[in-house]
Amino acid sequence: MAEPYDYDDEDLPDPSLKNIIEQESLQWIFVGGKGGVGKTTTSCCLGTQLAKYRKKVLIVSTDPAHNLSDAFCQKIGREPTPIQGFTNLSAMEIDATEDLDKMQRSMEDATGASSDEDGGIQSLMTELTNSIPGIDEAMSFSELMKQVQTLDYDVVVFDTAPTGHTLRLLSFPTILEKAFGKLMDLKDRFGGLIGQASALFGGGSPDQVQAALLGRLEETRAIINKVNTAFQDPALTTFVCVCIPEFLSIYETERLVQELSKFGIDSHNIVVNQVLFPEKDAEELGEWYDANKEQLPKEAKEICSKMMARKRMQDKYIGQCFDLYGDDFHVVLMPLLDYEVRGVEKLRDFSELLIDPIDLEG
Repeated sequence: MAEPYDYDDEDLPDPSLKNIIEQESLQWIFVGGKGGVGKTTTSCCLGTQLAKYRKKVLIVSTDPAHNLSDAFCQKIGREPTPIQGFTNLSAMEIDATEDLDKMQRSMEDATGASSDEDGGIQSLMTELTNSIPGIDEAMSFSELMKQVQTLDYDVVVFDTAPTGHTLRLLSFPTILEKAFGKLMDLKDRFGGLIGQASALFGGGSPDQVQAALLGRLEETRAIINKVNTAFQDPALTTFVCVCIPEFLSIYETERLVQELSKFGIDSHNIVVNQVLFPEKDAEELGEWYDANKEQLPKEAKEICSKMMARKRMQDKYIGQCFDLYGDDFHVVLMPLLDYEVRGVEKLRDFSELLIDPIDLEG
């Protein structure tokens, strides 16, 4: 039987996200983890709680599989959409592909390329994005950050894509440096050949093409570097890791925590979702089951047996989570419910458990 996890140490960090609410300097809060662990629900709940204390809160989904609309039960688009029932909470869903297309169109306009022509700029941008893995995401992200920075919000909560996508996001400054290195090398070796080739295909004059392309990348790099500096400031930015008590999710969380540390990004909160009876351990439930199973019908025995197996497995991985992070991280256990957390009222109710968690010693 799995060992019950011990919460009696008063020196452990408070098992809630109250520390995030109380840190008024925070401007960027990322919520990330493996796919399907409840990142969107956690982001919405955190945004709901922040709205009680901050003047203006924005939740941004950068996950291609957007779920904010489903969580709040209202249509949310590419522009900040006020959340019904709040006066200071908005949300928006970002489409990276559309951002990149928009950026390419603006470059065509800057160089005088006609939309009816083949568009040398677009061809050149496509070649660039295909030749350097991740550059398209990096430039799209810079467009997102440029947009977000112009908005008047006290704090922004990012509902991120699964772990791999999020880690690529953190590597964007490096990707852009590689892009610049490649472009500058081409420029030094071939002079205006890039611009002349583009002009042949309807991309405007060589000088315009080259200036627009390099200017856009320079602007992108400046934004990314500025954002990266802010991300590495724990007074401004933190990352909330979300997982469920299963092996693959805990493993992914450990990888995420290590990568965040490598990139210098603060992370000291972990939310564990879908926990069966957080206030009880498998040993307690096992004693009840052993004392009562003979009185249960066959179907109930099978249900309880499977539930006990799941509870023992969860206790094992929750124990590992506390062994790994309990001394330094705020580890919050969120219960598995018998209903979906959708709509403002259910999100409000569930969000209270992030701040005032279930009594684990009760």
